Amino acid sequence: MTSQRIAAAMLAVLVSDSASAATIELTVNGLVCGFCAQGIEKTLRRNAATDDVFVSLENRLVAIVTKPETDIADEVLRKALEDAGYDVKAIARTERSLQSLREQLKAKK
Repeated sequence: MTSQRIAAAMLAVLVSDSASAATIELTVNGLVCGFCAQGIEKTLRRNAATDDVFVSLENRLVAIVTKPETDIADEVLRKALEDAGYDVKAIARTERSLQSLREQLKAKK
């Protein structure tokens, strides 16, 4: 009975993890104003996999939350931002929420 409970708990964790949204964080050069941030948000929201976008000019950071069980290829993100005139320096995938990212950046100030 105990092994069945453990197996059920592990399955529940696996299911919840696969259904959770991922956050893609990009380090981007060329962000200088609010108009830049609006343009990037608008461009990235056009992608069907995008759920939310956060842009921090001060930290040269663009974060995208994807819809559950979706992803956006690095090449697609890089091309979209480079076509808009920005230089993508790094792309990383994390499990951090936008809320925790905002709080972390606010604490840096």
